[in-house]
Amino acid sequence: MNETMIQYFHWYIEEGGKLWKQAEKEADYLAELGITSIWFPPAYKGAGGEHSVGYDTYDLFDLGEFDQKGTVATKYGTKDDYLSAIKAMKERNIKVIVDIVLNHKGGGDELETFKVVKVDEEDREKIISDEFDIQSYTKFNFPARNKKYSDFEWNFTCFSGVDYAEGMDSHIYKIKSEYGDGWEEMIDDEKGNYDYLMFNDIEHRNPHVREELNYWAKWYFDQTDFDGVRLDAVKHISYDFYKEWLTLLRSNTGKNIFAVGEYWAPGRLPLLQKYIDVTEGCMSLFDSSLHHNFHNASNEGSSYDLRRIFDSTLTKEDPLHSVTLVDNHDTQPLQDLEAPVESWFKPLAYALILLRQDGYPCIFYPDLYGAHYVDKDREGNDQEIFLDKVDGIEELMKARKHYAYGEQRDYFEDANCLGWVREGDEEHSGCAIVLSNKDAYEKPMEMGKKYIGKTFYDLLGRIEDKVTVDENGWGNFPVPAGNVSVWIAE
Repeated sequence: MNETMIQYFHWYIEEGGKLWKQAEKEADYLAELGITSIWFPPAYKGAGGEHSVGYDTYDLFDLGEFDQKGTVATKYGTKDDYLSAIKAMKERNIKVIVDIVLNHKGGGDELETFKVVKVDEEDREKIISDEFDIQSYTKFNFPARNKKYSDFEWNFTCFSGVDYAEGMDSHIYKIKSEYGDGWEEMIDDEKGNYDYLMFNDIEHRNPHVREELNYWAKWYFDQTDFDGVRLDAVKHISYDFYKEWLTLLRSNTGKNIFAVGEYWAPGRLPLLQKYIDVTEGCMSLFDSSLHHNFHNASNEGSSYDLRRIFDSTLTKEDPLHSVTLVDNHDTQPLQDLEAPVESWFKPLAYALILLRQDGYPCIFYPDLYGAHYVDKDREGNDQEIFLDKVDGIEELMKARKHYAYGEQRDYFEDANCLGWVREGDEEHSGCAIVLSNKDAYEKPMEMGKKYIGKTFYDLLGRIEDKVTVDENGWGNFPVPAGNVSVWIAE
């Protein structure tokens, strides 16, 4: 069966502890659509309590169990709700991918005093002050948890930098550390060194920190029996850390844990390739280069040459390490990395990731369910956003589940119309896919001799007429203007 992932949340998912219970109820529906793995949001307590999306990690050991940050439940529900949702997925052979946020911590319990220097925010290698003392919330002792599961307490030696100093303006303050004068080594020189991202930046060179994070990973696995991990913000973390962390996780659990990292570098494929190389292929990456192409294609319309859609992408150059997506929680409207794919192009984009042989496709929650939310735009004004369910998304997912198998033949000779066929295999009949970003087209393609005389219809219902495969195994498969059609045999 073809593997298909879903990102089962977005930045503005409804509050009130409902998501885990909703996921449990939706398990049958997801399995029917062909979902084989579900990426859940960070399940531990964030500094923002019940409002936290989860990326402002406070306590990794609190999965909605302790009264911390003003709530027992997280934004998504209680620990019991979470475990019930996981159980429902596993009963339907849907693997669970958990979101791992080990770059930073927020919401410390107590102030500490320590020495820092200021660095230039645009070049973090540039020191712009003498050494001086600040106070910041770097002490984490989790009083409500009272040392259950772990007695480790975090202090300023566990962090390499902060952006908060009591009584001072927000800035990036580099902590004077016994584990190295500089930041941790990164593979790129963006902002001089992009180790620091936000909040209290974890010092992964501290052996006590590494030991605790390795211990926590095994504890988390024992609680949930997860099958995979989505690793947040890997471009801001030493690549050596995750090589060690994943090796130990797989060894300690006896399970070949799947891993996908978020190294967001739109249009910069060499960086993705370099990261895979230095981490010795221990994880896949989201194909941010392909998303960049989708975003551009959706904005340029008919002037975009569709033959270039896979140029400079991980999916083309290293498909075994590519997780493909159309949008995610960071690129959706009103987020910092906002670069949404326009709605008219989304059916085309989903056909390109779901119905081809390369890459591991990931569906985005609002594209399956829709979304409605309000947030501030870049000018500080309230903006209301409506994201519609992608037209034909369920049919495209079912087409992947039932028909997108076997030999693939591409017909990419036209700048405005792409076509390909999947010939099928012993268990599945195949399909023919045609998409256009301009006019209506009719594309001749070879389905194969086993389909001679067979009649095909458009699964998406875009076109009412049917296509009959001729005596040579070829058919003329049409598509409406600016749309996609998926043809399957009756």
